[in-house]
Amino acid sequence: MMGAFCGCGSLTARGRNAEGVRQFEQARYEQSLVQFQEAVRNDPNNADGYYNLGAVYHRLASLNRRASDYEQAERLYNQCLDHDADHAECHRGLAVMLVEQGRTEEAFRLIQGWADRRADLAEPRIELARLLEETGNTTAAKDKLVEALAVDPNHSRALAALGHIQEQSGLRAQALANYQRSLWQDRFQPDVAARIASLQAGLPASNTAIESPSTGGTRMVSRGTGTLR
Repeated sequence: MMGAFCGCGSLTARGRNAEGVRQFEQARYEQSLVQFQEAVRNDPNNADGYYNLGAVYHRLASLNRRASDYEQAERLYNQCLDHDADHAECHRGLAVMLVEQGRTEEAFRLIQGWADRRADLAEPRIELARLLEETGNTTAAKDKLVEALAVDPNHSRALAALGHIQEQSGLRAQALANYQRSLWQDRFQPDVAARIASLQAGLPASNTAIESPSTGGTRMVSRGTGTLR
């Protein structure tokens, strides 16, 4: 009985998260908060629920510049990491928020600590690359992406991010090859497909980042229905 109840709670939490994502994408932030709060109530160990709540408060903080929203977002992001220490979206969201607040060194410590703890994961190195590129250290960012691909040679985001840096550096043939490898691993990347078409047509490089280390926008999470960006 208890096991069945916990399973139902998790199913309900997934449904609430999915509905919250839909509300968030329609900029109905108060309604999305209600759904994510219900997800956490139904499954207190649901890391996605805490992350999604944090992401809503992060969005509200960015829009309204309320210190209380930033504080709430940080608390919820940390609760997410307490329940899932390798939650990639949460590490990304918290690091982006710290940079927004001028706390860049804290953002680096957060992601470096994750990378030191999990040498077997590509994601921390991709996030370090994003931070490095944002602070103007493109060479070090490229090195981190190479490290990420040494861990996971087929990581679509790392391949696309490396392609972006190569394209911006004028290495168009290398960029095209990595974009193509990325799209082969994950065909649901319209921006990557657009860059491939542009490079194949010989058009000038775009300044628009595509799943590169510098793209740090909020991603809502709804397990079972896909990761919504």
